Formats: sequence, structure tokens, C-alpha cells
Amino acid sequence: MLPELDEERVRHRIARRIAMEFENGDVVNLGIGIPTLVSDYIPEDVHVIFQTENGVVGAGPKPEKEDLRYIGAGGRCLSVLPGGACIASDLSFGLIRGGHLDATVLGALEADQEANLANWMIPGKMVPGMGGAMDLVTGARRVILATTHTNKKGEPKILRKCRLPLTGKAVVSLIVTEFAVLRFREGKLVLEEIAPEVTLDQVRAATEAEFVVADPLLPMKGIEKEEVVA
Repeated sequence: MLPELDEERVRHRIARRIAMEFENGDVVNLGIGIPTLVSDYIPEDVHVIFQTENGVVGAGPKPEKEDLRYIGAGGRCLSVLPGGACIASDLSFGLIRGGHLDATVLGALEADQEANLANWMIPGKMVPGMGGAMDLVTGARRVILATTHTNKKGEPKILRKCRLPLTGKAVVSLIVTEFAVLRFREGKLVLEEIAPEVTLDQVRAATEAEFVVADPLLPMKGIEKEEVVA
């Protein structure tokens, strides 16, 4: 059984770790939920261009004083960095569908060992629709998942095979949870990093999907900075 962590600690840990994945000049789209926090943790020496579905190129982190003129697709206020621009929705989706995004960071209801993703609906529950997720998972070069390791019932979210309706097939590049970093390499899911609160056996028990353990298996990056989170 996995240990319980404070919800805010979980969210910020995942966002901080994902923020370490980008390089100078990357164009990145952030989904709703945990992904919106990623822009708050980009290292100072890395310049990332954040794009929002609703039409901002060059979006920055949430400002200290909110300006309701600038809101991301997830409903969170954002800043516009120097050189940034507000663009029309058709141009925004042209960037996505045209393959101009280096990465997108999305949440997940389920993911599986075949790199499939389900993140838009649970049958029987009312949902607003898939939104831009279907475009993002096919248009971005990398799809990074920001998700808790298990659901609220303690059941695995990383499965052998997704059970919910798919958002995309064989699209996931990287999965970051509060306890592990798993990357797809040559068609295999590889556990690369593990958090200090858990053992490998605990991660195995909480992960239905089959995975390979990297050699060496590294401690999860960024955890040493958690004391700065309010």
C-alpha cells in the first residue's frame, strides 16, 4: 500500500519534476489540473515557450495580481511574457495540429503499458467533451502525463490495458506520479526514478502495468526542494 501524502504536496511534486524535462526553446502546452503548475517551476536558465489552446503564445506563470483578461484554457489566470502574443483559436489549433509543439503535459484517468491514454470521460458521468486533448496527443512530439499513481479508491491508474474510452493510442512518452517516473523506451515502459517514501515492491503492487526497472534506478529528482512549497 502506498503512503498518503498531502494533496498539495503531491500536485507540486509532480509539476516540479515535469518542469525539469524541457530544454531551451521548447514549445509546450499545459493541460488543466496539475499541468497548469508546471510553468511555476521552470528553471531560471531554461526558456520555454508556453502555448495555450485558447490562444496565448508566450504564457508565463500565474501572476501575483490576477488579470482576468489573461486566462488559460484551464481557467487559471496567467501572465504574458515579453514577446508573447494573443492569437485566434484557429491559429492556435493550427500550431497544435501542424506538429509545432515539442510537448504537451496532460492529466490522466488511465494510462497503460502500450502507451495508450484515457483522460476525457467516465461512462455514465456528464462531461463537457474531449476538448483539445485529441489534437494535443496526436500533434505534440511528446505527451507527458501528470497523474497520481492511484485513483481515490487506491486502485492503479497505470494499467495493462486502459478500460475507459481512449484519448489516443500509443501516444504517451512519459508518466510522472508522486512516487515514480516512468518513460517509454523502445516500446517498453521503464521505471527510471522512485520517491524516497516508497519501495520498489510498493510501486509494483500499485502498478498494474508491466514495466522494466532501470539500472540504476534513481531517486526522484526535485524532492529535495519541497520545503519551499507553501
